Amino acid sequence: MSVVRERTAPRPLTRPSRRPPDPARRATTSGLWPYLLVAPAVLGMLYLLLYPLARTVLISFQDFGLRQLILGDAHFVGLDNYTTLLSDPRFWTVVRRTFLFMAVNVVLIMGISTLVALMVERLGRRWRTAVLSALVLTWAMPVVAATTVFQWLFHSEFGIVNHALTGLGFSSFDGYPWLAHGPAAFTILVALVVWQSVPFAAITLYSALTTVPTELYEAARIDGASGVRIFRSITLPIVRPIFMLVLSLEVIWTFKAFVQIWVMTQGGPGDATTILPVYAVQTALAGQRYDLGSAASMVTVLLMSGVLVAYFRQMFRQEAEL
Repeated sequence: MSVVRERTAPRPLTRPSRRPPDPARRATTSGLWPYLLVAPAVLGMLYLLLYPLARTVLISFQDFGLRQLILGDAHFVGLDNYTTLLSDPRFWTVVRRTFLFMAVNVVLIMGISTLVALMVERLGRRWRTAVLSALVLTWAMPVVAATTVFQWLFHSEFGIVNHALTGLGFSSFDGYPWLAHGPAAFTILVALVVWQSVPFAAITLYSALTTVPTELYEAARIDGASGVRIFRSITLPIVRPIFMLVLSLEVIWTFKAFVQIWVMTQGGPGDATTILPVYAVQTALAGQRYDLGSAASMVTVLLMSGVLVAYFRQMFRQEAEL
Protein backbone atom coordinates (compact mmCIF):
# COMPACT_ATOMS: atom_id res chain seq x y z
CA MET A 1 0.00 0.00 0.00
CA SER A 2 1.66 3.16 -1.19
CA VAL A 3 1.35 6.41 0.48
CA VAL A 4 0.92 9.31 -1.89
CA ARG A 5 2.41 12.43 -0.55
CA GLU A 6 1.11 15.61 -2.03
CA ARG A 7 3.63 18.32 -2.39
CA THR A 8 2.27 21.67 -1.60
CA ALA A 9 3.72 24.79 -3.17
CA PRO A 10 5.87 26.77 -0.80
CA ARG A 11 4.21 29.81 0.57
CA PRO A 12 5.70 33.05 -0.61
CA LEU A 13 7.50 35.05 2.01
CA THR A 14 5.44 38.09 2.83
CA ARG A 15 6.88 41.17 4.46
CA PRO A 16 4.97 42.62 7.32
CA SER A 17 2.82 45.46 6.12
CA ARG A 18 4.08 48.90 7.05
CA ARG A 19 1.78 51.49 8.38
CA PRO A 20 1.57 54.60 6.31
CA PRO A 21 3.39 57.54 7.92
CA ASP A 22 1.26 59.72 10.07
CA PRO A 23 0.76 63.06 8.29
CA ALA A 24 0.29 64.88 11.59
CA ARG A 25 3.59 63.53 12.94
CA ARG A 26 5.41 64.40 9.73
CA ALA A 27 3.98 67.93 9.81
CA THR A 28 5.00 68.33 13.44
CA THR A 29 8.56 67.18 12.75
CA SER A 30 8.96 69.34 9.68
CA GLY A 31 7.50 72.30 11.56
CA LEU A 32 9.92 71.95 14.48
CA TRP A 33 13.01 71.36 12.37
CA PRO A 34 13.64 75.04 11.43
CA TYR A 35 13.32 76.06 15.07
CA LEU A 36 15.80 73.38 16.11
CA LEU A 37 18.28 74.66 13.54
CA VAL A 38 18.17 78.26 14.77
CA ALA A 39 17.91 77.34 18.46
CA PRO A 40 21.71 77.35 19.15
CA ALA A 41 22.13 80.80 17.62
CA VAL A 42 19.10 82.18 19.47
CA LEU A 43 20.20 80.71 22.80
CA GLY A 44 23.71 82.08 22.34
CA MET A 45 22.38 85.52 21.47
CA LEU A 46 20.05 85.51 24.47
CA TYR A 47 22.92 84.55 26.74
CA LEU A 48 25.19 87.28 25.38
CA LEU A 49 22.47 89.93 25.62
CA LEU A 50 20.28 89.03 28.57
CA TYR A 51 22.93 87.84 31.02
CA PRO A 52 24.95 91.10 31.00
CA LEU A 53 21.73 93.10 31.30
CA ALA A 54 20.51 91.00 34.23
CA ARG A 55 23.94 91.22 35.87
CA THR A 56 23.98 95.00 35.48
CA VAL A 57 20.52 95.29 37.02
CA LEU A 58 21.63 93.15 39.96
CA ILE A 59 24.81 95.16 40.60
CA SER A 60 22.89 98.45 40.44
CA PHE A 61 20.97 97.36 43.57
CA GLN A 62 24.09 96.27 45.48
CA ASP A 63 27.03 97.84 47.26
CA PHE A 64 29.55 96.67 44.68
CA GLY A 65 33.09 98.02 44.72
CA LEU A 66 36.54 96.60 44.18
CA ARG A 67 36.35 94.50 47.37
CA GLN A 68 33.06 92.95 46.30
CA LEU A 69 34.45 92.29 42.85
CA ILE A 70 37.29 90.23 44.33
CA LEU A 71 35.65 88.61 47.35
CA GLY A 72 32.05 88.45 46.11
CA ASP A 73 30.42 89.56 49.40
CA ALA A 74 28.13 92.21 47.90
CA HIS A 75 24.91 93.01 49.72
CA PHE A 76 21.76 94.73 48.57
CA VAL A 77 21.24 98.42 49.29
CA GLY A 78 17.95 98.94 47.50
CA LEU A 79 17.61 102.20 45.59
CA ASP A 80 20.53 103.96 47.32
CA ASN A 81 22.67 103.91 44.17
CA TYR A 82 19.90 105.46 42.10
CA THR A 83 19.25 108.09 44.80
CA THR A 84 22.94 109.02 44.85
CA LEU A 85 23.06 109.16 41.08
CA LEU A 86 19.93 111.24 40.57
CA SER A 87 20.97 113.73 43.26
CA ASP A 88 24.26 114.46 41.46
CA PRO A 89 24.06 117.77 39.51
CA ARG A 90 26.81 116.56 37.16
CA PHE A 91 24.61 113.64 36.12
CA TRP A 92 21.82 115.92 34.89
CA THR A 93 24.33 118.08 33.02
CA VAL A 94 25.54 114.94 31.27
CA VAL A 95 21.94 113.95 30.45
CA ARG A 96 21.28 117.29 28.77
CA ARG A 97 24.53 117.04 26.83
CA THR A 98 23.63 113.50 25.73
CA PHE A 99 20.30 114.58 24.27
CA LEU A 100 21.97 117.54 22.57
CA PHE A 101 24.63 115.26 21.09
CA MET A 102 21.98 112.81 19.89
CA ALA A 103 19.73 115.48 18.37
CA VAL A 104 22.52 117.25 16.47
CA ASN A 105 23.90 113.99 15.09
CA VAL A 106 20.53 112.53 14.07
CA VAL A 107 19.40 115.72 12.30
CA LEU A 108 22.67 115.99 10.36
CA ILE A 109 22.79 112.27 9.54
CA MET A 110 19.23 112.08 8.23
CA GLY A 111 19.48 115.34 6.30
CA ILE A 112 22.81 114.55 4.62
CA SER A 113 21.83 110.91 3.98
CA THR A 114 18.59 111.92 2.28
CA LEU A 115 20.42 114.38 0.02
CA VAL A 116 23.08 111.79 -0.84
CA ALA A 117 20.44 109.15 -1.61
CA LEU A 118 18.55 111.55 -3.90
CA MET A 119 21.81 112.47 -5.64
CA VAL A 120 22.80 108.83 -6.17
CA GLU A 121 19.40 108.09 -7.65
CA ARG A 122 19.95 110.72 -10.34
CA LEU A 123 23.54 109.76 -11.23
CA GLY A 124 24.55 107.64 -14.17
CA ARG A 125 25.59 104.05 -13.79
CA ARG A 126 29.35 104.68 -13.50
CA TRP A 127 29.11 107.57 -11.08
CA ARG A 128 26.49 105.74 -9.03
CA THR A 129 28.82 102.75 -8.71
CA ALA A 130 31.71 104.99 -7.69
CA VAL A 131 29.70 106.84 -5.04
CA LEU A 132 28.19 103.65 -3.60
CA SER A 133 31.63 102.01 -3.49
CA ALA A 134 33.03 105.01 -1.62
CA LEU A 135 30.14 104.86 0.86
CA VAL A 136 30.68 101.14 1.48
CA LEU A 137 34.42 101.63 2.02
CA THR A 138 33.76 104.47 4.46
CA TRP A 139 31.21 102.37 6.32
CA ALA A 140 33.62 99.41 6.50
CA MET A 141 36.41 101.41 8.15
CA PRO A 142 36.91 100.31 11.80
CA VAL A 143 35.75 102.83 14.38
CA VAL A 144 39.09 103.03 16.18
CA ALA A 145 40.97 103.53 12.90
CA ALA A 146 38.62 106.32 11.79
CA THR A 147 38.89 107.99 15.20
CA THR A 148 42.70 107.86 15.02
CA VAL A 149 42.63 109.45 11.55
CA PHE A 150 40.48 112.31 12.87
CA GLN A 151 42.89 112.79 15.77
CA TRP A 152 45.77 113.26 13.33
CA LEU A 153 43.71 115.52 11.07
CA PHE A 154 43.09 117.92 13.97
CA HIS A 155 46.48 117.54 15.65
CA SER A 156 47.72 120.88 16.96
CA GLU A 157 51.21 120.63 15.41
CA PHE A 158 51.06 118.07 12.61
CA GLY A 159 47.37 118.17 11.66
CA ILE A 160 46.47 118.87 8.06
CA VAL A 161 43.48 121.00 9.11
CA ASN A 162 45.64 123.57 10.89
CA HIS A 163 48.12 123.51 8.02
CA ALA A 164 45.38 124.13 5.44
CA LEU A 165 43.70 126.91 7.43
CA THR A 166 47.05 128.61 8.05
CA GLY A 167 47.85 128.39 4.34
CA LEU A 168 44.53 130.09 3.55
CA GLY A 169 45.51 133.05 5.70
CA PHE A 170 43.93 132.13 9.05
CA SER A 171 47.08 132.59 11.12
CA SER A 172 45.17 132.15 14.40
CA PHE A 173 44.90 128.41 13.67
CA ASP A 174 48.67 127.94 13.73
CA GLY A 175 49.11 125.29 16.43
CA TYR A 176 45.46 125.56 17.48
CA PRO A 177 44.67 122.78 20.02
CA TRP A 178 41.30 121.57 18.81
CA LEU A 179 40.85 118.81 21.39
CA ALA A 180 41.75 121.13 24.28
CA HIS A 181 38.67 123.32 23.75
CA GLY A 182 35.25 121.95 24.66
CA PRO A 183 33.10 123.28 21.78
CA ALA A 184 35.80 122.42 19.21
CA ALA A 185 36.17 118.86 20.55
CA PHE A 186 32.37 118.44 20.61
CA THR A 187 32.15 119.61 16.98
CA ILE A 188 34.92 117.22 15.88
CA LEU A 189 33.14 114.27 17.51
CA VAL A 190 29.86 115.24 15.83
CA ALA A 191 31.66 115.38 12.47
CA LEU A 192 33.21 111.95 13.13
CA VAL A 193 29.92 110.28 14.10
CA VAL A 194 28.10 111.83 11.15
CA TRP A 195 30.86 110.79 8.74
CA GLN A 196 30.67 107.19 9.99
CA SER A 197 26.86 107.01 10.03
CA VAL A 198 25.91 108.64 6.73
CA PRO A 199 26.99 105.69 4.49
CA PHE A 200 24.60 103.17 6.07
CA ALA A 201 21.68 105.61 6.14
CA ALA A 202 22.32 106.85 2.58
CA ILE A 203 22.59 103.35 1.09
CA THR A 204 19.45 102.21 2.90
CA LEU A 205 17.46 105.26 1.81
CA TYR A 206 18.70 104.89 -1.76
CA SER A 207 17.45 101.29 -1.78
CA ALA A 208 14.05 102.56 -0.64
CA LEU A 209 14.02 105.25 -3.34
CA THR A 210 14.45 102.63 -6.05
CA THR A 211 11.05 101.17 -5.11
CA VAL A 212 9.17 104.37 -6.00
CA PRO A 213 7.43 103.95 -9.40
CA THR A 214 8.79 106.34 -12.01
CA GLU A 215 5.28 106.79 -13.43
CA LEU A 216 4.34 108.80 -10.35
CA TYR A 217 7.25 111.17 -10.90
CA GLU A 218 6.34 111.63 -14.56
CA ALA A 219 2.70 112.33 -13.76
CA ALA A 220 3.70 114.86 -11.08
CA ARG A 221 6.06 116.68 -13.46
CA ILE A 222 3.36 116.85 -16.12
CA ASP A 223 1.06 118.46 -13.55
CA GLY A 224 3.76 121.06 -12.87
CA ALA A 225 4.80 119.92 -9.37
CA SER A 226 8.15 121.20 -8.09
CA GLY A 227 10.92 118.96 -6.81
CA VAL A 228 10.13 119.78 -3.18
CA ARG A 229 6.44 119.03 -3.70
CA ILE A 230 7.26 115.74 -5.44
CA PHE A 231 9.49 114.69 -2.55
CA ARG A 232 6.93 115.69 0.07
CA SER A 233 3.84 114.24 -1.63
CA ILE A 234 5.22 111.17 -3.41
CA THR A 235 8.70 110.12 -2.30
CA LEU A 236 8.44 110.62 1.45
CA PRO A 237 5.08 108.82 1.96
CA ILE A 238 6.32 105.76 0.07
CA VAL A 239 9.73 105.51 1.77
CA ARG A 240 8.40 106.58 5.19
CA PRO A 241 8.69 103.09 6.81
CA ILE A 242 12.36 102.74 5.81
CA PHE A 243 13.03 106.36 6.74
CA MET A 244 11.55 105.81 10.20
CA LEU A 245 13.52 102.58 10.64
CA VAL A 246 16.80 104.32 9.80
CA LEU A 247 15.89 107.21 12.10
CA SER A 248 15.23 104.81 14.98
CA LEU A 249 18.55 103.02 14.46
CA GLU A 250 20.46 106.30 14.34
CA VAL A 251 18.81 107.47 17.56
CA ILE A 252 19.96 104.27 19.29
CA TRP A 253 23.49 104.32 17.85
CA THR A 254 24.19 107.98 18.59
CA PHE A 255 22.62 107.79 22.06
CA LYS A 256 25.04 105.05 23.06
CA ALA A 257 28.14 106.36 21.23
CA PHE A 258 31.17 105.49 23.33
CA VAL A 259 34.19 104.27 21.36
CA GLN A 260 34.74 107.48 19.39
CA ILE A 261 34.54 109.68 22.49
CA TRP A 262 36.63 107.40 24.69
CA VAL A 263 39.42 106.98 22.15
CA MET A 264 39.59 110.66 21.18
CA THR A 265 38.90 112.65 24.37
CA GLN A 266 37.79 110.24 27.15
CA GLY A 267 35.02 112.75 27.87
CA GLY A 268 37.29 115.80 28.04
CA PRO A 269 38.34 118.48 28.11
CA GLY A 270 36.62 118.66 31.44
CA ASP A 271 33.17 117.23 30.78
CA ALA A 272 32.68 118.89 27.39
CA THR A 273 32.27 115.59 25.53
CA THR A 274 30.99 113.39 28.34
CA ILE A 275 27.69 111.68 27.54
CA LEU A 276 25.89 108.99 29.52
CA PRO A 277 27.83 105.90 28.35
CA VAL A 278 31.14 107.69 29.00
CA TYR A 279 29.83 108.92 32.36
CA ALA A 280 28.93 105.37 33.37
CA VAL A 281 32.44 104.09 32.56
CA GLN A 282 34.10 107.03 34.29
CA THR A 283 32.00 106.47 37.41
CA ALA A 284 32.78 102.75 37.46
CA LEU A 285 36.53 103.09 36.85
CA ALA A 286 37.46 106.33 38.60
CA GLY A 287 36.38 105.36 42.13
CA GLN A 288 35.85 101.62 41.54
CA ARG A 289 32.12 102.26 42.05
CA TYR A 290 30.72 99.58 39.80
CA ASP A 291 27.33 99.91 41.47
CA LEU A 292 26.95 103.57 40.48
CA GLY A 293 28.27 102.81 37.00
CA SER A 294 25.67 100.06 36.61
CA ALA A 295 22.93 102.39 37.84
CA ALA A 296 24.01 105.00 35.28
CA SER A 297 23.90 102.34 32.56
CA MET A 298 20.37 101.32 33.53
CA VAL A 299 19.22 104.95 33.54
CA THR A 300 20.71 105.27 30.05
CA VAL A 301 18.73 102.24 28.89
CA LEU A 302 15.52 103.62 30.40
CA LEU A 303 15.98 107.06 28.85
CA MET A 304 16.73 105.58 25.43
CA SER A 305 13.71 103.28 25.71
CA GLY A 306 11.51 106.22 26.66
CA VAL A 307 12.65 108.20 23.63
CA LEU A 308 11.95 105.28 21.32
CA VAL A 309 8.54 104.56 22.86
CA ALA A 310 7.48 108.19 22.47
CA TYR A 311 8.75 108.21 18.91
CA PHE A 312 6.97 104.98 17.93
CA ARG A 313 3.72 106.20 19.47
CA GLN A 314 3.93 109.33 17.34
CA MET A 315 4.75 107.27 14.25
CA PHE A 316 1.82 104.88 14.79
CA ARG A 317 -0.51 107.82 15.37
CA GLN A 318 0.54 109.36 12.05
CA GLU A 319 0.05 106.05 10.24
CA ALA A 320 -3.42 105.71 11.74
CA GLU A 321 -4.34 109.20 10.54
CA LEU A 322 -3.12 108.35 7.04
